[in-house]
Amino acid sequence: MDLFNYSRRESSVVNVGATPLGGENPIRIQSMTNTSTMDTERSVAQSIRIIKEGGEYVRLTTQGVPEAKNLANINAGIRQAGYDTPLVADVHFNANVADVAAIYAEAVRINPGNYVDPGRTFKQLEYTDEEYAKEIEKIRARLIPFINICKENHTAVRIGVNHGSLSDRIMSRYGNTQAGMVESCMEFLRVFVEQHFTDVVISIKASNTIIMVKTVRLLVDRMEKEGMNFPLHLGVTEAGGGEDGRIKSAIGIGALLADGLGDTIRVSLSEAPEAEIPVAMKLRDYMLEREGHPYIPGKEAAVFNYLDPSRRETVAVHNIGGNNVPVVISARMTGDKKEMDQRFKPDYIYYGSELPTDRDESVPAIVDANHWVPDEKNCFPAFNNEHLFELHYCSADMKFLFLPFLGFSDEALAALRHHPEVVVIAQSNHQNRLGEFRALVHELMNEGLKNPVVFFQHYKEEQLEDLQIKSAADMGALMVDGVCDGVFLFNQGNIASGVVDETAFSILQGGRLRMSKTEYISCPGCGRTLYDLEETIQRIQMATSTLKGLKIGIMGCIVNGPGEMADADYGYVGAARGKVSLYKKKVCVEKNIPQEKAVERLIQLIKDSGDWKE
Repeated sequence: MDLFNYSRRESSVVNVGATPLGGENPIRIQSMTNTSTMDTERSVAQSIRIIKEGGEYVRLTTQGVPEAKNLANINAGIRQAGYDTPLVADVHFNANVADVAAIYAEAVRINPGNYVDPGRTFKQLEYTDEEYAKEIEKIRARLIPFINICKENHTAVRIGVNHGSLSDRIMSRYGNTQAGMVESCMEFLRVFVEQHFTDVVISIKASNTIIMVKTVRLLVDRMEKEGMNFPLHLGVTEAGGGEDGRIKSAIGIGALLADGLGDTIRVSLSEAPEAEIPVAMKLRDYMLEREGHPYIPGKEAAVFNYLDPSRRETVAVHNIGGNNVPVVISARMTGDKKEMDQRFKPDYIYYGSELPTDRDESVPAIVDANHWVPDEKNCFPAFNNEHLFELHYCSADMKFLFLPFLGFSDEALAALRHHPEVVVIAQSNHQNRLGEFRALVHELMNEGLKNPVVFFQHYKEEQLEDLQIKSAADMGALMVDGVCDGVFLFNQGNIASGVVDETAFSILQGGRLRMSKTEYISCPGCGRTLYDLEETIQRIQMATSTLKGLKIGIMGCIVNGPGEMADADYGYVGAARGKVSLYKKKVCVEKNIPQEKAVERLIQLIKDSGDWKE
């Protein structure tokens, strides 16, 4: 793979009904119903709404054999309405259900973490090599009959691994790690390959975007080493709803699409399923705009590890770089005097050539170097390539340099080499700005320069959702690569500067680099959901929105919790119809609470644990 120049990964073709994926097929869009799969009428109606929005696959939960069999009626209803969209059965915990679903659906999703292995106990178990080998043989023996049914019915398979739902067996050898997720997938894939069954698509998901991206990168590398090129389904599980769901999904999915990885995507939002489709289409279409871009002559740094990147070593310039969290730089080109939201107060404000007389001096200012005054309080100069000579004679102990990749001249190199107090603000107008940003940072690494780098991301968006999706997608790979010391998000459209700043902070939080508000890890809901998910999420958010840095998992059922809320501090999990269990980390501390009392009990649990802040 070329870090700097976009091209789609070559993958095999998987036949899914009348809509194949992989190879040269378009990147497919999909969603999942949240109706009961036993309710034929509602499931058909919701599937059609998804299809009309542009969904190319519709997934439905199949908890048991009755639900699997009823896919025949749902399939018939969709066909009678004039649609040939493939249905995907979602199976957990019961391999027998997968056998039945393979007869009635065009594809079946199975989870290696619970297909043969028993439910997770989260206890430390140990296996000898012989015992482990016997467990693998047990998987093989159970998979082969399923594969034969799929062959007979021309049914495709998705092997779907989720962070936090690994089996105790995998956990015993690998822990809850990226390597464990990959091996969990590969154990199953090897059986499919051995049985000459190739209609297989792979997904590895996590609510933590960094883990999700790194694990997919590792999986692709492992498949290549074993001669496999199966297509990829991309998604960030439990991304949540609203701006957080959009931003987290765009970070994770966008980071992989930017490197040409991904053949079908689902943006999982805690909203109506059909609402996911326009967001996924915007993300896909934006990332594909870089196809056929002008060549970028970047050179990968020898110290960079794409599969397991660590943070780039930089010197600390005031609070930028070093071990500091990434900063947010804002722009107030017109002297915007609106009061700032203290949660999303930028670290620096760039004013261009005009420094307002009534600015908030508690926020450091950046002004163009030719308008900078040495005795101005808490103010720093910003240079460009035209003012490199003046940079050498500037007395400021912190300087900024706007620098595009093609502007990295010998003069710029000399300036950076002699002035470690310079913070680089990377610029790009390229069709593939990620490629140019990477090329610039790798050039700095190749030259042994440790100046911090802030990425200037500029847009002309009128709709906030468009800004959220595009900016988060553009920052995704840079954050995963470990090269982000800050983001300078600038939008020339009709979106308030404070909202743009909040978006920048949300991007850093979505990339797990800087926490500025409560983190909600909520599933999108499906036919297994045991309570009103959207209403409950709103109630919990209203009650806990001031708990900066706290992570709360809100899961519709036991399938998505506690394991798949992976690193949440607290969990609210559907236990039975109208009943909720509460978790602290992965430990269930209260069981079967009536739904109407569960939010209050969650708040009390947080207070009793000492994590509540008024």
